[in-house]
Order: sequence, then C-alpha cells, then structure tokens
Amino acid sequence: MRAITRASNSNLSLPGFEVNHQAVLAGNGLGLKAMLRAGGQWLEAHRQVVNSLNVFPVPDGDTGTNMVLTMRSALAEAETTGDNRVETVAAAIAHGALMGARGNSGVILSQFLQGLALSFAGQENFTGEDLARAARQGTKTAYQSVVNPVEGTILTVAREVAEAAQQSIGATRDLTVLLADMVAAAKAAEANTPELLPILKEAGVTDSGGQGLVYILEGSLRFLQGEPVETDPASSAALLLPPTLTTEEMAYGYDVQFLIQGERLNVEEIRAQVDRLGWSTLVVGNERTVKVHVHTQDPGVPLSYGASQGILLDVVVENMEVQAKKFVQERGGGTHVPPLSLPSQLTDRLRDSMTTIGTVCVAPSHGLAHILQSLGANQIVLGGQTMNPSPQELLDAVAKIHGPDVLILPNNGNVVLAAQQAQKLADKNVRVVPTKTIPQGIAALLSLNYQADLEANAERMLSAARQVQTVEITRAVRDTSLSGFHIKLGDVMGLLNDELVSVGQDDDEVTLDVLAKVEAGTHEIITIYFGQECLAARAGTLAEKIRALYPELEVEVHDGGQPYYHYIISLE
Repeated sequence: MRAITRASNSNLSLPGFEVNHQAVLAGNGLGLKAMLRAGGQWLEAHRQVVNSLNVFPVPDGDTGTNMVLTMRSALAEAETTGDNRVETVAAAIAHGALMGARGNSGVILSQFLQGLALSFAGQENFTGEDLARAARQGTKTAYQSVVNPVEGTILTVAREVAEAAQQSIGATRDLTVLLADMVAAAKAAEANTPELLPILKEAGVTDSGGQGLVYILEGSLRFLQGEPVETDPASSAALLLPPTLTTEEMAYGYDVQFLIQGERLNVEEIRAQVDRLGWSTLVVGNERTVKVHVHTQDPGVPLSYGASQGILLDVVVENMEVQAKKFVQERGGGTHVPPLSLPSQLTDRLRDSMTTIGTVCVAPSHGLAHILQSLGANQIVLGGQTMNPSPQELLDAVAKIHGPDVLILPNNGNVVLAAQQAQKLADKNVRVVPTKTIPQGIAALLSLNYQADLEANAERMLSAARQVQTVEITRAVRDTSLSGFHIKLGDVMGLLNDELVSVGQDDDEVTLDVLAKVEAGTHEIITIYFGQECLAARAGTLAEKIRALYPELEVEVHDGGQPYYHYIISLE
C-alpha cells in the first residue's frame, strides 16, 4: 500500500484511483473514503507514538496498532463497494471497522464510525454541516458503546471535536476550515486528558486512544490541504503484512532458542553479546545454566557463540515466516489445540464435560490454550496483549460451536468490548463472561454447570471469576512514575488485579511482596503459570519459597508460555 502523495495542485494519488479535490469538497463517498484513508495512513505513520502512551510501562502497549488495524479493516471493506454515495461508503466503512475492531480503543473508534454512517444514511453527498452533525452522532454512539464511560479518554476527545464542529459550522461552510477547527479541538482535548484522568498525569502521558483519533483527523485535514501523509518505510511495509503479527514478527528470520551449560557463565556478558546478534533478545539464568532466545537472520551465528561459552542443550531453530503464516491461519475463527497430559493436581479438578453449552476462550499463548482446552473450552482464539482478537474472529469461533448457546471468555480487559460486539452480532444465544485475566477465565471454566442454563452459567461463572486474585509479574520498558512508585527501565513490577502494588529488582522478591500484600495465607490454592521468558527450574524455585512461607497452601506450577509476563499467578 503506497502513501498518498501530492500529485498536483488539484489531484492526489491514492491506491487504485485518482481523486479530484473538487469531488472531495463536494462531499461524495469517494471523498469520504479518501479522507479516512489519509487519516489511517497518518495514524500508521505515528503508530509507535500512540503505542508508547501506555500508562503501564510494560512491553505490550498496542493502542496504536489496534487502531491502525481497525482502520485497515474499515477501508478494506470500503474498497468492496463501487457505489460512491456517501451513505453506502460510510456504511461499508462502519461495518468493516466493527468486524475488524481490536482492543477497546479500536471498538470505540468503530462505534464512532458507526455513528457517522447512521448520520449519513439516505445521503448521496455530504456538506460541512452534515459532517458536523455526523461527528455529534458518532460521539453519541461511541459513548453508548461503553457501560461506564470515562472522561480523559478517546471519548472526551471525540465529544470536544463534535462540539467544536457545531460551533465552527455556524461561522463557515468551508469543509477544510471546519476540519481544521475539529483538529485544533482534538489536540486541545488530548493535551487536557491528564487533567481529567489522574493516572495519566502521574504516568506523564496523554490518552493513547485520544491521540490516535487526533492523528486520524489530522491526516484527513492534511489530505484536504494537499499535504503528504507518507509513512516511513518500516510502517509502510507493516501495512502489507498480516495484521496479527507484531513488529518483531514482521522482520521474520529465525527464532533461535537454546540452553548453555557451563561453569562461571557471565549472564550479563552473554546477554550483551547475543543482543548484538539479532533482536527480541532474552537471556536469563545463572553461572551454570543460561537460557538464550533471539531472533536472527542467520541462526548459525548465535549458536556458534553459545557453543563457545559452554555445552548447548535443547536447541530449537524455527523459521518465523512459516510460523507467522501458520499463526495467521490458526487465528481465523477458533484454534484446535491438541490435547495434552496435565499434572494430577489439575486433572483432579476437571469437570465432567457433559454440557450442551459451548465455550469460546481467548488465550495469549499455546501453553495457556492447552490448559483452557483441557478444562473444557470448545474453541480457542489466540490473542491477548499486543494481539487483541476482533469481533469477526470471535464470531468465527462462535460459528464453529455446534449448539445454539455459547459463552465467550475474553480473559483480557482489552478484549471485553470486542467480545460484547460479537455477542450483538451473533446469530446464536451468546453471553460474555467479562473475565479480564487468565486465572479468572480458568476459574470461570471450572464453575461451568452442565445442568444449568446459559443465563445461570453466565452468572455462576462471573461470580467464580470475581473470587480469584490475579498477580502478574513483568518488567518496565521505560522510566515513569505510577501508583506512588518511581520506576526505572528494567525494574520488576508486581500487578495485583491490574493495580501496580510492588516494584523491585528481583522477580521472586517482588512476587513474594505482592503475595504478602494480598494475604496469600488466607487462600487455599496458588497456581503459577510461568512465561516464555522464565525457566521451569526458576519457577520451581519460586514455588518452593512460597511453600516454605505458606505451608498450608497447595501450590501448582504450569508452563503458560505467555509473552511479557514472567509469572501469572492465581490465588483462590
């Protein structure tokens, strides 16, 4: 996909067609499509900026990516219609955005576009006054999509844009001037979001979703003014690749993993050397055993280096392009995960799978997908942080359930809105159990009663999910201040039910600190799911420390394989 470029004083070149500025200013569907395409490309050019506005300094900020993918889906749908009536184009854009919406910001954006389509219904062309009215309807629809709207977010930015449009239209009928006023209002509202949402102010950021909307509007304005909206080469390439892949996966090459065993191994030095040999580097361990993970174009280089340091064990080399294509195919509408043998502690808790109610569960890794399926999940949609599934993917999974009743467990707070949109669109009886973490999802699955109906199970499962405490351990990717903590790059952070409660230098120390704060001794079971950046032996050591401190607790350890979070811990 090439960027929009300035072709002449009166024409701009877009993918697949030429657009005359007069046609755009006349307000037909082709013009609306061109404006939003420019807005999408300008957003893509600033995707990483939006991603970086993550309140929590963890490596999973993905608002910009989610909004880009939502816009891409919207515009792809618009390309399927040959009718240039604005009502037809707007309806296609709204439908595409809804089906491809990702993350909470993507869903809210799709609802804003849905409001535009509702306002443009029955119209062949649109004027500045029509656009102002549509912005107001878009804002109304966006607010209605959220159960508890929060000010200081993309909703606030949209509302102030709509208000500015109403004021502007009283003084001008010029579409460019109107849009310039809307952009100015969006920027002012975005700058003010920290004053409305204290957590933004403490973290030193503005709202990421609101900033994404600013870029969309600004890109549309740049188009009208004949200014370029080119993306950088890396971003342009990203637009051509499957939307489910991360930036690192887009680079392809090889995924190389191995263990080094030796004497007096220098973990810091090995980490520094491996980091020079590729990207997505992970090096953890001690003087006797070091685990290495790196993406590289030449797998022989890190393997040779590792062999120079000690004995190589458990060598894995995988072609990421093949993995990527397989991953995209799997994610289409529910993934069948082969069954696995679980430890007796977990199999003893399995329920009798005699229910006629189907379950669709979202899982961030194959390891956790295995566990969810073994607990009775009928369909797995791979997703979570950095790869939020769309309503379309969830609907595809729902369609594969044979029975008429389906429960969706999103297992991530940023997937709940997409699941709720899938529920509205489904032609089956679907209920969303708004689980926000994997431990909540597992507790919900274990509580499913095959003798109860859909509504009763939805309530029962939500109640079970609320009884679970979730601890997550990860590392900071930037300096910031949050929840009274002054966080430095690389610090270990302990989250309790999505709230930051501990910061330190060591995974185990932070984990034990969080467990003390949650009064772990008052619970019965602690389950540790260790991530892809953690050795099984290291997780086992943590489990022993927990058993020593809380001898009355049952402690289980499972390989979750999740990215970014070293440990996800459930307390029941």
